[in-house]
Amino acid sequence: MSASTPLRTALIGVALAATALVPLQGTALAAPAHPASGSSAAPAAASSSVSGIEDATARALARSLADPAWRGEVRRAALGADTVGLGGLTGRAAAPAGRNLAAGIAEADRGVAAAKGLDDSAGPLLRVGLADASMRTRLASGTAPLVAAAPSDDDGATTFTAYDSRGTAHQLPLDTPTSRPVYLVGIDGAKAVAEGLKVIDGALAAKGLNAPAPATAASALAAASGIDTTRVDSVRVADVKEPFFKGDAEIFTLVTGFGKDGKPRVDTVEMPYLNKADTTYYPGQVLVNWSNYKYDLADAVMMEDDGDTNYQALAKAIAAVLLTITDQGAYIPLADAVLDAIPTSWWTDDPDYVESWYTLAKSSSGKRNGAAGNGWMTVSPYHVSEL
Repeated sequence: MSASTPLRTALIGVALAATALVPLQGTALAAPAHPASGSSAAPAAASSSVSGIEDATARALARSLADPAWRGEVRRAALGADTVGLGGLTGRAAAPAGRNLAAGIAEADRGVAAAKGLDDSAGPLLRVGLADASMRTRLASGTAPLVAAAPSDDDGATTFTAYDSRGTAHQLPLDTPTSRPVYLVGIDGAKAVAEGLKVIDGALAAKGLNAPAPATAASALAAASGIDTTRVDSVRVADVKEPFFKGDAEIFTLVTGFGKDGKPRVDTVEMPYLNKADTTYYPGQVLVNWSNYKYDLADAVMMEDDGDTNYQALAKAIAAVLLTITDQGAYIPLADAVLDAIPTSWWTDDPDYVESWYTLAKSSSGKRNGAAGNGWMTVSPYHVSEL
């Protein structure tokens, strides 16, 4: 997917933060080339991207499942919850194979946080669970599982790679659950988005792109009577850019306009409830706080975190473009500038553009269709009174 807008700028890429993985005790996390069944191969360097770390982790976990006691522990955990944190699972493991994974999983978690531009305070992110609920019966009956990284949905592939307990690679179809249970290794998307938006907020604040409105006598008087906002009463999108095997989508929205200081402004809005396609949600969520904006108009760009999103790089790219825009004394739509700031390579799996809304007014009410034709929302003015 690519953005086609009149304000495309020269920003063409932002490098992802590099990370390194250390070998596990007894099981290397670095992903080797796919060996023949039963053979061994020296591990090669793992990718520093989230997808690379996930794949290396999936292979290491698959090989560890050769231990029957550990395999049973993982099976019980997978049957007891949709997903389970790998750090916690290996941290409490009684079986030797599970304990041997713990140090490498902790290092992989740190690598994921670094690759996504998150602070160390983000904590463990790697999780594992069954790829599809239909596999529960076969897993419970003792069928040996395969393990795969959560596959990309945007690279045109029709298969993905899963590993067995010997480390042998198997190519599985993306669109049909297999007869053999498959564990998917992925990240806690909701947690990653929440932590990522904190990173964006902090980075933009450092550039003065979401500074608090200046305190004046007029603003103090206005604040005393409450604030005017625009509320999302209902919202629906046709495609949340997340395939069935990845589970729920992780949606966030960037609200843009000109702040009281005349500089472009970006406010982040987390939408954890909006996780399924063709489903209408009724959040009653505040989308725009008009006390932050100079004009009574703003734009909104909705996106979905598909894995390799680096939030520090995203904030840097957005800031680099918005800092070139000056207030001309009249409202200028900024959604195009935000979309233009995203390097072309990011219009694949990291992150996905979902929808955008232009010129949301302070008085806007009723249904507003998105510019991309992928979604709509109903909005209404909502006054928040002072306590």
